[in-house]
Amino acid sequence: MIGPLRDTWLFFRQTIPFRIVPAAIATAVLVGMLLMPTPAGLTPDAWRLVAIFATTIVAIILKVMPIGVMALMAIVVVSLSQVTADSSGAAVADALDSFSSPLIWLIVVAIMISCGLKKTGLGSRIGLIFIRLLGRRTLGVGYGIAVCDLVLAPLTPSNTARGGGVVHPIMRSIADAFDSDPDKGTENRIGRYLALVNMHANAITSGMFVTATAPNPLVLSYVSQATGGNFNLSWTTWALAMLVPGLACLVLMPLVLMLLAPPELKRTPHAVEFAQAELEKKGPLSGAERVMIAIFVLLLILWANVPAMILGPSFELSPTAVALLGLFLIVITGTIDWNDVLAEKSAWDTLIWFGALVMLAAQLNEQGVIEWFSGLIQSGLSALGLSWLTAAALLVLLFLYSHYLFASTTAHITAMMLAFLSVGVAIVPADYTEAFVLMMVAASTIMMGLTHYATGTSPVIFNSGYVTMGRWWLAGFVMSVINILLFATLGIAWWKLLGYW
Repeated sequence: MIGPLRDTWLFFRQTIPFRIVPAAIATAVLVGMLLMPTPAGLTPDAWRLVAIFATTIVAIILKVMPIGVMALMAIVVVSLSQVTADSSGAAVADALDSFSSPLIWLIVVAIMISCGLKKTGLGSRIGLIFIRLLGRRTLGVGYGIAVCDLVLAPLTPSNTARGGGVVHPIMRSIADAFDSDPDKGTENRIGRYLALVNMHANAITSGMFVTATAPNPLVLSYVSQATGGNFNLSWTTWALAMLVPGLACLVLMPLVLMLLAPPELKRTPHAVEFAQAELEKKGPLSGAERVMIAIFVLLLILWANVPAMILGPSFELSPTAVALLGLFLIVITGTIDWNDVLAEKSAWDTLIWFGALVMLAAQLNEQGVIEWFSGLIQSGLSALGLSWLTAAALLVLLFLYSHYLFASTTAHITAMMLAFLSVGVAIVPADYTEAFVLMMVAASTIMMGLTHYATGTSPVIFNSGYVTMGRWWLAGFVMSVINILLFATLGIAWWKLLGYW
């Protein structure tokens, strides 16, 4: 009897793909919350939904299983528990309702489009071109990496794919060309500096376009919910609002990192030679690359609403419709094929986890949980007797630096952003609401540079071994302070010019 039980236990230990201790912690959170009395101001179903939400976030943070599986768990539990409806059919409809969201499909389709950058080699070619143009000094190489990330950002909503999959290999190749290798103890020659530039350029550009990182459409949705639909950021208005402060951050970042992680090599003429040699290996632009460039330019023109500016508002197109057009064009031109679309696992994975988190947030709002939680925060701030300006600044800083507790930008945004936005909208005078909202939007990506686990790009670059944890955290904190100050000064002034306050 003991033998079969032991064999069964070993089988499950070897085959079940979840981590047992984190799974036990997540389960304890669920059971503990369900056993607690329902707080005043919430219905029993609303409290059960909070327990499901909290368990999902804890499971994602502790990485019990891949985020898509944890999201699927949430969909299943909401469907079976019927906490959102009185019948199973209605509960399933609620659980799946968010999958019709254009915002979700915008990010999914954009990930598929970004596959063309990698398959055609256009992404690496762009990076090499900027290295060739700017790479005679180490600082110039840093700017080349930053500009490369900026150019790729509008079409690569997976910041991990952009920073870790396209830019990072270029950065490592340059470091290797100068014999800067952690295994040899020579990482300080140039690799440490370039690795930090790689990371922080990725974080900054992620905040400059809706389509630059996966959680951004979720932020859009929360902004609309918190403001009662009175402030809706489009692809164009987001890019315009973040343009000046984002570029300022991008310009200062390589200079600041030059002080925080000074490279031993200051001049790098070989970087230009390396880039030139790699470009010669690639040869002239291929037909597929030319098609990808044409589609890339077309998408930017349509996302920027240029036709509507010239021909009138009737020619304005939904960003999701534009993305679908772009995907259709790269498929029918043979730039990528349908099998590439089907094989783009990150896109389909994003569809599941993003859809589930949007669903949970929407249901929490519908059940009155966000209003209840916002009221608690607002009461706490009122008890402190703070002015609205101080309270608003405190909300932004608490949201930003609480990311030290999170290993997922998406989990952090899902868990906290809507409540913090709602509180801010309630306490900030109407004339300054949009400025506060834009500061929160900026904080949602500034936090990506804080730690070596802050976002998907972080472990890819950190694990290459160029930067110690202490140096990484120091650079992350200093850059976060500089970036938030730039947004609070230059950004606020820019938004005043745009008429947001």
